[in-house]
Amino acid sequence: MGRLVPAVTRALDILELFLDGDGTLSAPEITRRLGLPRTTVHELVTTLAARSYLVQVPDQPGRYRLGVRPYQLGSRYAEQLDLAAEGRQVARSVAETCDETVHVAILEGMDVIYIAKVDSTHAVRMVSAAGRKLPAHCTSVGKMLLASLTDDALDARLSDEQPLPAMTDNSITSTVELRRHLLTVRERGIAVEQRESNPDVSCVAAPVRDSTGKVVAALSISVPTIRWSEERQAELEELAAKGAGELSVRLGHRRRDI
Repeated sequence: MGRLVPAVTRALDILELFLDGDGTLSAPEITRRLGLPRTTVHELVTTLAARSYLVQVPDQPGRYRLGVRPYQLGSRYAEQLDLAAEGRQVARSVAETCDETVHVAILEGMDVIYIAKVDSTHAVRMVSAAGRKLPAHCTSVGKMLLASLTDDALDARLSDEQPLPAMTDNSITSTVELRRHLLTVRERGIAVEQRESNPDVSCVAAPVRDSTGKVVAALSISVPTIRWSEERQAELEELAAKGAGELSVRLGHRRRDI
């Protein structure tokens, strides 16, 4: 692996500063925030502006904002993104860490569709397949996706006059109970399903966001009851959140804590 080039690193550090605040900076502000020599910053900013990575803000002499080139690069990156392919890669990494079955799913109406799956190596594991469709309210990924909807979007999907279909004796069948449950999921940012879609399996799930911050999928970890415990649940919740966060970053989402 080759060494990092200091000048390129500094140029990228400058560009990344524009992701915060109002998106405009002056050369002195860049100098102060990065602790670089004033001459170095001037040369780098001049070069970036010459290549359309930065442009001067109209009517604000000495201030810069991002130019068209970063947008063009970002658009090309977005065109090449494949949620299923990226999901499989992240799911594989998560599965290697916990050795349990990992899914990535999207919402379609009141159902979820699994678009990626990586199996556990255990003899006893969840049986499923990518492309399978299940009632959203019976799964952790589905609950996570439903909880991420606006109230109006959720209302359009739910009818308080009809019970929800059950997959096991533990499935939620009341829309009132489901709405109450989804409030908890929204607050925690994690969904849990205990033997609601399969009498022998429990799951945890976390949200996957795109570049706009919208929840576009969910990542879950499924565990047979024989390997489930409160301690294991806590571990898997943390791992699911980490995996979903990694997939979100691959899709262009920028977490504020990064």
